[in-house]
Order: sequence, then structure tokens, then C-alpha cells
Amino acid sequence: MKVRDIMTTDVACCTPDTPLQEVARMMVEHDCGEIPVVDGPATMRPLGVVTDRDITCRTVAVGRDPMAMKASDVMSSPAISARPDEDLDDCIRTLEDHQIRRVPVVDGTGRCCGMVALADIARSASKRDTAEVVREVSMPTPAPSRQPTSH
Repeated sequence: MKVRDIMTTDVACCTPDTPLQEVARMMVEHDCGEIPVVDGPATMRPLGVVTDRDITCRTVAVGRDPMAMKASDVMSSPAISARPDEDLDDCIRTLEDHQIRRVPVVDGTGRCCGMVALADIARSASKRDTAEVVREVSMPTPAPSRQPTSH
């Protein structure tokens, strides 16, 4: 099975300058927990991602005003990605290696063209494979796998 077989193709993206409130609104509107941050609407190359956890841990938990922030203030970078023609097993390995729950999918030009989440894997992979990837991405680590960009 290939990544293209399970990926979500209607992906909401933002730019580094997108207000954080708009990023959160996009998550609600698209029922998702991660928004890729791209370099612009023309090229759509992922620079990082903003997760619901990024918003919580990097704003609210530290007493910052999310209404005064933008995507670049909290995004995790660099963006870890997969390719549509990649074997699903390789994509799962990427999630496990980086302990992430979602991964943007980029085409041959680097343009964001989809997203794979644990839920997509759960709907298509075996129960054993699904359990294994959930276990691996949930293991505690001494340091975060992706760092916020400094601004």
C-alpha cells in the first residue's frame, strides 16, 4: 500500500504570518489537529507545522497571549514529510522515528499535497500495525523530536 492510498488530500495550510487564532479556527473548521505552515500559496512548500499541542504548550501554558501571535511563533520545524509514492510502511517508520502523529505529504516539487494521520493508518492498516505505530509514537522521550523555530 502507498501513502497516496490513505492520505487526506484536502489539506488546510497556513503561512508563517497567519494569525494563531486563524490557525486554531482552521483546525476547528477542518476537524484536524495539525496545520502545515507553507512558504506561500504559490509554492506550498512546508516549513513546519502547528499542532493543537504547539498552541497549548507554547502559548497558554507559558502565559503568552495567543491573540497576539502568529503561526511562526509556535510552529514545529522543520517539517517532517512523506511522499505519495512512498510505501505506507516507510511512512509509518517516519512517524515512529520522529514520534509524530501526523505527517504532511509532498509531491515531487516539494508542494504540500496531503496529510497522513494515525487515524488514516488505523482505517487502512492491520490492527497489529496500528497498535505498533501508536505505541512507538507514544513512547516518552528525553527531548522533543522537533523544535520550535526561534523568533
